[in-house]
Amino acid sequence: MPADIEEYDLVIIGTGSGNTIITPEFDSWKIAIIEKGVFGGTCLNRGCIPSKMLVHIANTIHEIETSETLGIDASVTNIRWSDIQERIFNRIDPISDSGESYRNGLSNVTLYKGHARFLDNKKLDVGGKQLVAKNIVIATGAKPVLPEIAGLPESPFHTSDSIMRIDALPESLVVIGGGYIATEMAHIFSSLGCKVTIIVRSNQLLRAQDGEISQKFTEVFSNNVDVYLETHVELVAEDDDGKVNLTCKTSTGKISISSDMLLIATGRAPASDDLNLGDTDISVKNGYIVTDAQMRTNVPGVFALGDVTNPNQLKHAANAEARIVSHNLINSSTPMTVDLDPLPYAIFTNPQIAAVGMTEEELQRLGTEYVKGCASYSHVAYGWAMENTDGFCKVLADPKNGNILGAHIMGPHASTLIHQLVQGMKFDQNIEDLARGMLYVHPALNEVVENALLAACDTCR
Repeated sequence: MPADIEEYDLVIIGTGSGNTIITPEFDSWKIAIIEKGVFGGTCLNRGCIPSKMLVHIANTIHEIETSETLGIDASVTNIRWSDIQERIFNRIDPISDSGESYRNGLSNVTLYKGHARFLDNKKLDVGGKQLVAKNIVIATGAKPVLPEIAGLPESPFHTSDSIMRIDALPESLVVIGGGYIATEMAHIFSSLGCKVTIIVRSNQLLRAQDGEISQKFTEVFSNNVDVYLETHVELVAEDDDGKVNLTCKTSTGKISISSDMLLIATGRAPASDDLNLGDTDISVKNGYIVTDAQMRTNVPGVFALGDVTNPNQLKHAANAEARIVSHNLINSSTPMTVDLDPLPYAIFTNPQIAAVGMTEEELQRLGTEYVKGCASYSHVAYGWAMENTDGFCKVLADPKNGNILGAHIMGPHASTLIHQLVQGMKFDQNIEDLARGMLYVHPALNEVVENALLAACDTCR
């Protein structure tokens, strides 16, 4: 091996879930970790954690501002944005710093700060330094997608990577996009007092969700945010006052929208295009690195995990994949396969959404027989106490055996309530088992799940 090339047992590219691969079992391995950004990856620094800390604040404000239905007259009089940011990032940033310091302090680990590029299947370049490795793990995550809009490159805008660290709240914010990032951010900033406008190309928000969820969510969300559906942004330009002006095409003609700040939230793509994978034999499809059930690529010794290989782009999926990679690196003779089925997720808007399995539209497209049970929050005691008139739970099941095919919840604590249905799917508990096989605490919110299951059971008869 030439003197200017460093040889390793393992190289990990990315310090999000990839960082969790290294356990004490790797103490005898010579390891390199490569990170081109902030240590800790997207979830910790600019994704799940800071956004949900902001969502909690937004939900608190929303509860206060809508408490008149409970007989309470209250309002939020002062939002200290600098204090909010200090509380969030003074917790998060030290975690990133300490994680980097810890890895740097390990005698068998070398941390490289820079951009990794493949030179061949097992050789990498990082800022002019060449590394070769017996094993390589690609865990580079995903990055924001920027739409092709005239004037956008020359105009000021934010993505989810930067919007949470802005110095001051704008009076107005335009959000381009209608998915989970767009709606979560619109909820946050509208609750914080910004006038938020959301521009969507489709005819509904969250169009990937079950149709009834998407339709009801769009209706409810439009009460707090200005929503422009079936609207195409044709031009973005900054005026002399620093405002961002958008020229948009709607079904009825062209309109102009002006705002203090612009957020682009049109999705995220796998961060694989700058790894120079064209000089390797690693298979890539639609930007995603192709892996098998053991998280191996088609190149022996090269693994991939997380958002760069999984279109679901969920942190809990990436963590599960990292555990499989960690095991299989150490125990190559007894490898494990990843099992992400069923794969639940939640969208932390207001109203909150959680889902697992198939939508009703997917079942219809496949020609799959199903029964449906729905229950409203307002029909159970705790939902009644909360004055919640919009939330509901929907269960889709196989009419032959009662197995759950999909479940969808919109309303408070949806991300928690979904787990009982996930458990049923995972362990083959059918709707009869779940509905009548145990007692539900009364008057607790999970009675909405019970009622949806009972409704599905009644449909089976």
